[in-house]
Amino acid sequence: MDEEYDVIVLGTGLKECILSGLLSVDGLKVLHMDQNDYYGGESTSLNLNQLWKRFRGADEKPPEGLGSSKEYNVDMIPKFIIANGNLVRVLIHTDVTKYLNFKAVDGSFVYNKGKICKVPANDVEALKSPLMGLFEKRRARKFFIYVQDYEENDPKSHEGLDLTKVTARKIISKYGLEDDTIDFIGHALALHQDDSYLDQPALDFVKRMKLYAESLARFQGGSPYIYPLYGLGELPQAFARLSAVYGGTYMLNKPECKVEFDADGKAIGVTSEGETAKCKKIVCDPSYLPDKVKKVGKVARAICIMSHPIPHTSDSHSVQLILPQKQLGRKSDMYLFCCSYSHNVAPKGKYIAFVSTEAETDKPEVELKPGVDLLGSVEEIFYETYDRYVPTNDSGVDHCFISTSYDATTHFETTVDDVIAMYSKITGKTLDLSVDLSAASATADE
Repeated sequence: MDEEYDVIVLGTGLKECILSGLLSVDGLKVLHMDQNDYYGGESTSLNLNQLWKRFRGADEKPPEGLGSSKEYNVDMIPKFIIANGNLVRVLIHTDVTKYLNFKAVDGSFVYNKGKICKVPANDVEALKSPLMGLFEKRRARKFFIYVQDYEENDPKSHEGLDLTKVTARKIISKYGLEDDTIDFIGHALALHQDDSYLDQPALDFVKRMKLYAESLARFQGGSPYIYPLYGLGELPQAFARLSAVYGGTYMLNKPECKVEFDADGKAIGVTSEGETAKCKKIVCDPSYLPDKVKKVGKVARAICIMSHPIPHTSDSHSVQLILPQKQLGRKSDMYLFCCSYSHNVAPKGKYIAFVSTEAETDKPEVELKPGVDLLGSVEEIFYETYDRYVPTNDSGVDHCFISTSYDATTHFETTVDDVIAMYSKITGKTLDLSVDLSAASATADE
């Protein structure tokens, strides 16, 4: 292997595959290696047999009543894609949309005072919603109109407030909204994971709400989310195809990929099976360079197989339900994610639900109970926890660009923020995501 690559990417997790695609499109010479013999790394999708092997060991076989193994595509990091969000922009920017089929997600719900409530998708739903009393609805409507009309470049729409300085808490208090309303707006619409956003400048909060509203309007569905048919395992493979089209090289099943450094501690290549490929930069997930990352938390998750939709979600076949931290007396939110045969991730009549949260204890069964209890009867349930890592290295010195681990959220916004920041660090350029959003469409229900 005498040729030198611009970048060697280690691991085929979603972040690594997106970067490999983006860098190849930019004309960089990319070699992509993975110790596993499958795509997706942490964010892979498993069929039923693989799921059993991973959680129950090789000796036990899945019950026949669950249907055919290959009809299951169970995401290990389940997340929905917000329709006008940055992941969709990246998909359009790279033209990866041609390899994928998306379908809108039926519903977005929030847990409030012990009940599951639909997140209102329009003015009419907002007026009927049990989330607020009548006077509160009027106040909330004024606030929503302010958010809707807010344009960063048009001072007339700012109502005299500089959102780069004024906190979210201050703006909300200006409209006199109640705590429960703030809870649902901050967590189910703006998708904040905890309440720290209240004391940050309000611009990000308002932009997130606008993104939610625009995404909701996009497919006139009951939620702002879309999700690929056959699950998220399709995404890394689509970006891998893209990279290959632009000359990227892929090698799966490469054991013990060892990053080589020169005397100054700069990455210069990767050795596997006695051969070293040279490169200028390394991109990888935390598992490849464990001494350059630190643990910052862990995610607890339950994976459930059911034969019915989540109760009180209007029989939705695909759904996100957010349980804000305050409603459960926790430090961070809990997320329920459900999809089914309508997205081709399970045989007909089967539903797959996930309950996930940032772990605050060592007992996932106890900690996830409030979410699991909302699911109704469950045929099979698997629990797991995994550690979350962030890089601690200086990529300017060692030329190693390490992604952060996936968080507990059931949407992709935080994931893509990490990819965009890494892209800028690797290339010194800003990723241009001003694209024509109408280029991506979701298939209508048959």
